[in-house]
Amino acid sequence: MATKFNENSMCVFLCVGCWLLVMCCNTQAHLNVYLNPQEVMRLLGVAAEVYYVREGHVNNYALNFVVPVPANVRDITFTWQSLAGRPLPYSINVVTSDQETLPRPFMNISQIGEIPTNEQTFAIGLKCSGARASEVDVTISVEVILNRALNNVTHLVFRRKKICLLAEFEENTVHGPVLLETAVPPPTGILTIIVGSSLALALVIILFLTAYCVRRSAKCQNNGQPMRTSSFQRLNTNSPCQQAGAYNDPPSIVGALHSSLPRKTEPQHPEELHRRISELTVERCRVRLSSLLQEGTFGRVYRGTYNESQDVLVKTVAQHASQMQVSLLLQEGMSLYGASHQGILSVLGVSIEDHTTPFVLYSAPNTTRNLKLFLLDPSCARAITTVQIVMMSTQLALALVHLHSHGVVHKDIATRNCVIDDQLRVKLSDSSLSRDLFPNDYNCLGDSENRPVKWLSLEALQHKQFSEASDSWAFGVLMWELCTYAKQPYAEVDPFEMEHYLRDGYRLAQPFNCPDELFTIMAYCWALLPIERPTFAQLNGCLTEFYAQVTRYV
Repeated sequence: MATKFNENSMCVFLCVGCWLLVMCCNTQAHLNVYLNPQEVMRLLGVAAEVYYVREGHVNNYALNFVVPVPANVRDITFTWQSLAGRPLPYSINVVTSDQETLPRPFMNISQIGEIPTNEQTFAIGLKCSGARASEVDVTISVEVILNRALNNVTHLVFRRKKICLLAEFEENTVHGPVLLETAVPPPTGILTIIVGSSLALALVIILFLTAYCVRRSAKCQNNGQPMRTSSFQRLNTNSPCQQAGAYNDPPSIVGALHSSLPRKTEPQHPEELHRRISELTVERCRVRLSSLLQEGTFGRVYRGTYNESQDVLVKTVAQHASQMQVSLLLQEGMSLYGASHQGILSVLGVSIEDHTTPFVLYSAPNTTRNLKLFLLDPSCARAITTVQIVMMSTQLALALVHLHSHGVVHKDIATRNCVIDDQLRVKLSDSSLSRDLFPNDYNCLGDSENRPVKWLSLEALQHKQFSEASDSWAFGVLMWELCTYAKQPYAEVDPFEMEHYLRDGYRLAQPFNCPDELFTIMAYCWALLPIERPTFAQLNGCLTEFYAQVTRYV
């Protein structure tokens, strides 16, 4: 009886807390404070505006969000405007948690002043000392006086987490022209000709040596022979209509690849993310965790129940997880929001009552487990037949037809982001926590971002361009994983060399137990040009036709 009373009391307390939070969001401040699209793109990689105060309404949820500042970003900006019909007095203070790593930031506005009635964007410089690598907390406190007589003051606190690297120095390219112009007088006359000619000659030599070394490196690694044919081979990546019959061409693909260019989708809007979370919010006390399925450095996946009756998978993070990791869990966990399809693991609910350890719930039978872990388990995966591989591929192709018809690009299709039950029913899931639970599948290429390099198409690898065509490429790698029991693709290839290998036409080799027709479908997914790759409707047609051919003799 005591346990039941505590649970009900907690639910009432949390509901009251949510009501108070909504009331706080209605605070009037008589100004706008937001991040413009350029700033949001630099910090979060999405094209959107993020409002902290919009037409006088304070967004406490946005204020509680700690925004990460990448190592290559050395200043942050805010845009504000007074809506009171007059300038509003303000005072601003910036504090860092580690002044040795990140000295006191500087601003291009005064510490005490007035917010203008027209839009103004100001900057705060965050230049690391380079003394050590660390994540430094930056707190920006702003006090806006709305009415001195009534002592009406609004306090705003913005939180940032600046990533500092060891021995980080300001690049010459940032302020190079000014420094060069003031430090060295421009050469004139014959000196100009000599210096210019020397620089041009040096540039030509450098370019020639670079091209020679790249080609020489490729020849040394291959030595004129298919050195790594156990894991990849060189394929003709032209249109399948032009291929010379090395494999049987599925008629559903031939002649249909150039029908349309896959459309690209816009990134998720931050306000849309907030709306999704609010619509899916569930009470934490209704979730029961029964067993731990996966555990990473900070990520956890549990089996449990919701409302004591519905079987669920629960993704969460440990107490020591950073705010950036918490934000990634929520952002990636909401990426398949509203997807209603039997082949998609849809989000059932989310709990953010504890901001440090949120829950993301998925409705799944008690026997559901991760597809990659299933394939790596010899007792489970070795009995899978080609027919069953085609069935699982078809289920996922249909799920992606559904996603793409609603303008959603997955961006991280792989067996690690799928689940399977004891009936071999496969569902596509989001990529939340995958970087932590499967760290060997992600690599950083020097841009402070872990990406599934071995699953990326050339345009996604080079320019981070994701589309339906890049999903098709990754789907081909997923089918290769199914045939090899989750073997690591391009295991012998250094991640930094992947761009070179793909550009030269090298692809994954045909698995030993994979029929020619099935490998042909994979190979078509790896066409170099996005427009030459099949859509998922075409892939579904090919897989369905091949399934009919195989089962005709079984």
